[in-house]
Amino acid sequence: MARYLDSVCKLCRREKEKLFLKGQRCNTKCSFDSKRGKNPPGEQGGSSRSKKMSEYALRLREKQKARRLYGLTEQQFHHYFVRADRMKGLTGDNLLQLLELRLDNVVYRLGIAPSRNMARQIVNHGHILVNDKRVDLPGYILKIEDKITIKEKTKSNTFVQKSIEQTDKYPAWLNFDKQSLTGVVVSVPQRGEFSHPINSQLIVELYSK
Repeated sequence: MARYLDSVCKLCRREKEKLFLKGQRCNTKCSFDSKRGKNPPGEQGGSSRSKKMSEYALRLREKQKARRLYGLTEQQFHHYFVRADRMKGLTGDNLLQLLELRLDNVVYRLGIAPSRNMARQIVNHGHILVNDKRVDLPGYILKIEDKITIKEKTKSNTFVQKSIEQTDKYPAWLNFDKQSLTGVVVSVPQRGEFSHPINSQLIVELYSK
């Protein structure tokens, strides 16, 4: 996967909203909250913000927001859309469900990692077990009743412990036991349970053109 090496704060500025790409750090120290942070990267003034966006631009920005939120390349994101389109039900909802059920996203939402980027690294390095078997693929799609645990040696990691301690709320479709450090997928995420407001219909319209 191609890595984005520039400042992730620029991505939030480009989408004109916080995507919490640094996790909890975005609540305390964030350049987006500064006066300069209100302008997209490369713009010194605010004149361009008054321009009305075309329908295509609105759809593109929504797709880019979702792609950047979950840390995917264009090719990966399109792959998920094609897969969602082949599933029963609404394509937009299917797409967001697939993205939410990615292993790296679940590790993040369980509070095991403070950000999706960190969650991706933890998974890549083999620190996560799914149903007691090591899985090192961040894009692994979890299913209902799948059990997510941390390798025994990793449980004492300072960053992991701190992240777990700071997390006290979990989505309704996940359960997490802080004693055993075990999470379980109890259902498929539904509208209102996704990690960030995304108008998936705009994404569907973009790819349908």
